[in-house]
Amino acid sequence: MTAEPGLLGALAEIVGARHVLTHPDDLAACRADGRGAEGGLPMAALRPASAQQVCAIMRLAMARALRVVVQGARTGLVGGGLPTDTEADLVVSLDRLSRHIEIDPANRTATVDAGVRLSALNAVAAEYGLFLPIDLGADPMIGGMIATNTGGSRLLRYCDMRANLLALDMVRASEDGELLTLGAPLRKNNTGIDLKHLLVGSGGSMGIVMRATVSLQPLPATRLSALIALREADAALPLLQACEAAFGSALSAFEGMSAAALAAAFAHVPSLRRPFETLPCYALLIELSGGSAFTEAMLEEGLAAVLAPFMEGENAVVADAAIDRRDDLWAIRHALPEGLRASGAVVACDIALKRGDLMRFRSMARAALAREAPGFVPHDFGHIGDGGLHYNLVWPKRDGPVDPERADRARALIFDMVVRDFGGSFSAEHGIGPRNMSFYARFVPEPLRRLAGAVQHVVAPRRMGRVDFGMTGNG
Repeated sequence: MTAEPGLLGALAEIVGARHVLTHPDDLAACRADGRGAEGGLPMAALRPASAQQVCAIMRLAMARALRVVVQGARTGLVGGGLPTDTEADLVVSLDRLSRHIEIDPANRTATVDAGVRLSALNAVAAEYGLFLPIDLGADPMIGGMIATNTGGSRLLRYCDMRANLLALDMVRASEDGELLTLGAPLRKNNTGIDLKHLLVGSGGSMGIVMRATVSLQPLPATRLSALIALREADAALPLLQACEAAFGSALSAFEGMSAAALAAAFAHVPSLRRPFETLPCYALLIELSGGSAFTEAMLEEGLAAVLAPFMEGENAVVADAAIDRRDDLWAIRHALPEGLRASGAVVACDIALKRGDLMRFRSMARAALAREAPGFVPHDFGHIGDGGLHYNLVWPKRDGPVDPERADRARALIFDMVVRDFGGSFSAEHGIGPRNMSFYARFVPEPLRRLAGAVQHVVAPRRMGRVDFGMTGNG
């Protein structure tokens, strides 16, 4: 769609001509996110440098009935930040909204622009012995982390973005492009409905986050990781409970990895060091961390005491354990997605279940796939300490290209089992976007969708972003 006469000129007056991108080559990056290039060609991509410019963009877009799609670092996985291919969208990039990083060490908080990347925030916070403890394979912007309610590998100890968010400034998708401050840099503030949480996990559909205040944590002075080789996967839950009883909040991560996922990583990432001669049927990556009152020797001694009952006797369920005081073992965990991609076509299923259901689900899902979707091989791994599981299916390269319809049926099979048989979630941490909106309609009851849509319309009376929680056809 060609821009209306005068529109591009009006936008240039707001942000400057060189920050209004319209050439297809300049717009190519806007069409891709963490899953690849699937977005449409927007009318323009804008790079504002202030909240005032964003307010002016919003007023102009709302007056012209244009959709605004906000983009951060484009590391999302559900398409929430991609423009459509059926109508003209204006992409608003957070790239230039990245100048402000203010650390308050006494309050243990950071106030940052929405376009600041996680790595940039943590680099500055580290100078004060602090960090935002959201551990990810990607390097997102803070605004995007709020929009998707980012979790990560250490959610077990530090929780998700929602729990670490204290306040934000946002521009509403309204005719007046109103700038609002929601919340305050306080951990105790019980003065009414906490409206900032409406933006968390909203997929960029409620407005544009301009600035946020987040809670920081002390950097661990001591850290110990261990890779535990299990003889049977069912031993994971008893061992998790034993670690929680022994270490409390010093248990900062408890990750699970299937033999198939481990084999793919070791086969395709040659830099990895193999800690065991024979790959176990299931492995656990356990991390313990604490302040300066703890030593590595104390943590290792405590872990040995916890593991001892699981390694002794004829029915021992732990076959071996490898200890690491650096990051070699975490390198294995972070290499799993690369190993899967190199093995074949990946059908990603980002799910969550009650912790006691995880291993029973794994057994039932494998049997169901063998019956109803043969050829797909489960390569699961994930944050089993919090119930999260990346139950990814791989269609091996040797079997040729995967049929997209067959892949969709396999994913639907898994999601149906997760939601209907186990009461779990079909989107544990990736959020809602065009790629999984059909499952939102399938599994979220209509009364809840209607209520969510009503709330969305109050906060953002004009269409914004790619997610229509009320399923009114504006997504």
